[in-house]
Amino acid sequence: MKARTFDEKFDKDESILRHLDLSKAIRPWSQQRRVNVDFPVWMIESLDKEAKRLGVTRQSIIKVWIAERLQKHA
Repeated sequence: MKARTFDEKFDKDESILRHLDLSKAIRPWSQQRRVNVDFPVWMIESLDKEAKRLGVTRQSIIKVWIAERLQKHA
């Protein structure tokens, strides 16, 4: 398919997925690296309490809160 045809389909909101090879697609900034952080017991208990209230994992709430803080100061 020529680029012009592809662009036209996209611009008309037609599905272009069947024309793409997504087998090697990656999302930017999606790589992860493990880090270890030591927290005081009181902080872990507070995190667990809030995570339970929200119905998420402790790791999820830590990631969200850190991301919010980083975006605020970016």
